[in-house]
Amino acid sequence: MLRDSSSRDSSSRDSFVEDSFSRFPSQSNIYGLCQAGSQELLAATLKGKVVCFRYQELQHKVRPVAKEVQFTYIPVDAEIVSIDAFNKSPPKRGLVVGITFIKDSGDKATPFLNIYCDYEPGSEFNLDSIAQSCLNLELQFTPFQLYHTEVQCADGGSETVFLLSGHDQRIHLYKENASLHQFEEQPVEKLFPELQQLPSNVLWLDVLSVAGGRRLSVFGCQNGCVGLALVDQAGPEVVQSWRVQFDSPISTVLLFPLSRHAAGAEVGRYNLLVTSAIEMAVIYRDVQDRGLSWFTCLSESDQFDAVLCALVLDLDFDGQQEVLLGTYGQELLCYKLQAAPGGGGGGSDSHFQLQWRRSFKSPVLSIIYLDLTGDGVRELAVLTLKGLHILQHSLTGTADLLLERLALRASELAVASELDSHGAPDEPESRAPAEESAAPTSSD
Repeated sequence: MLRDSSSRDSSSRDSFVEDSFSRFPSQSNIYGLCQAGSQELLAATLKGKVVCFRYQELQHKVRPVAKEVQFTYIPVDAEIVSIDAFNKSPPKRGLVVGITFIKDSGDKATPFLNIYCDYEPGSEFNLDSIAQSCLNLELQFTPFQLYHTEVQCADGGSETVFLLSGHDQRIHLYKENASLHQFEEQPVEKLFPELQQLPSNVLWLDVLSVAGGRRLSVFGCQNGCVGLALVDQAGPEVVQSWRVQFDSPISTVLLFPLSRHAAGAEVGRYNLLVTSAIEMAVIYRDVQDRGLSWFTCLSESDQFDAVLCALVLDLDFDGQQEVLLGTYGQELLCYKLQAAPGGGGGGSDSHFQLQWRRSFKSPVLSIIYLDLTGDGVRELAVLTLKGLHILQHSLTGTADLLLERLALRASELAVASELDSHGAPDEPESRAPAEESAAPTSSD
């Protein structure tokens, strides 16, 4: 399923091995893959089919299973445009799945948004039951990306909503009406004032909550415009906004920090990745303070046709995140931040360097990083034009890293124990350095 990569230098080769490949009955698109719960994926094909992918125990072995889910009110002649899913924000319970599609009625094509959610106690997370509980909404616009994000409520809690971009140059907001047990469209400007008066059709959207009750929102448009806003969620009120113009349609915008704690918490300053149809991918650094003034290009990212998808994740478990790009030219590219000689990791002279690339037999449409097998190590799901590839970390390399970190932790605990046994009662702070140094490795 993958092209032979043996000719590449082993020092720059990725550490993934392919575990499985599921071929689909028809092709998918860039909006066709989403995570559903903690250990399941939903992949939509253009010819109205939705496939659920999971791992389950069969004959005492954990095996991949791809099964079509029969979502109601999707006609056989429908073309699915986008799919998304989320778990409701606590204290509410339940999985919500959204699917947009276009029904060809012969004389005209009619777009729809179906939202699936089961309110029956005990069935809130049962995908087969959810697929039968549908709210069918006819749309007056051609849908594009279906996206979910959390918003702050007036009572101090939070709620997850759908945002849907369309060819009418607008973003549409769908929010749950708990009393009626259904989702309703509401004016987007009430919760997202930054997403009104858009310059063009939005092809990709990303929203990220940051410290101080604020959020960063970014959209990428068909005309090449990228809009970024810093928003006070209490209002909500736009604190500051920036825009930049590219020469081709924007395929992906993604907000991310460069570093994470061992527990997964985001640390450091926030950055913005922008990919477009014909230009090099660009990362804007420290956008919360600098806006769109400081940027670096990802070299060679324009050499493999258009970049269609992107993901930021810590692939080598060193706490520093890598950037993955999937291209129409059938390549998966991995970049890592390299510090300038004698400089820090995030200095102005640092740059992103291509670490490795992996070739597929069809264009790469979407990528998701999640723990499908439940063993504590995530898999990389790669959706291509032909189907879904599941890549797993090399067991040898992962085991070696685990043993190395366990040995380090054991050494730190031994030092802490010795300090504890010999330290004076009035010097409890002598244990702090050992405990602090051990914490980052405890959950790797």
